[in-house]
Amino acid sequence: MLSDDRRDKIFNILRESSEPITGTELSKKTGVSRQIIVQDVALMRAKGLNIFATPQGYLLPGDDANKTTKVIATNHDRNGMRKELEIIVDNGGKVIDVIVEHSLYGEIKAMLMLASRLDIENFMQHYENSDTKPLSALTGGVHLHTIEVADEISYEHIIKQLDIFGYLINSR
Repeated sequence: MLSDDRRDKIFNILRESSEPITGTELSKKTGVSRQIIVQDVALMRAKGLNIFATPQGYLLPGDDANKTTKVIATNHDRNGMRKELEIIVDNGGKVIDVIVEHSLYGEIKAMLMLASRLDIENFMQHYENSDTKPLSALTGGVHLHTIEVADEISYEHIIKQLDIFGYLINSR
């Protein structure tokens, strides 16, 4: 398969899926190594395609016409990470990303795309079974999340619960 044809196939696979697809899955479907998939996705992004790389795999953004996105600022220690994420999804939110402000690099953003307790469980298992630290470790626990909510009521519930647990810094 020629590289342009393969990238078209990758795009079509991602477009037809509502769930993230891992590089390993894409490599099996296209008959190339995972590293070739990583390179193909990088080239596709360089050409302007909006492909998210999440902990669960690659994903094209969906139709967000009926959704509202908000950015919230929070602060917690390592032990607060799971609870913070659960508050957001349990109150109707989706955690799109995590953002920190680094003194050397400026804004660092990582796509999360966590919409359910199962997503959180998988994310936390991966975190707990690795020797990595969360991005918020770079900033003493301070970080931002872009969240997606269906309505203002859900957003207000999220803000209230984060405030009750002492995680909320402010909202913008």
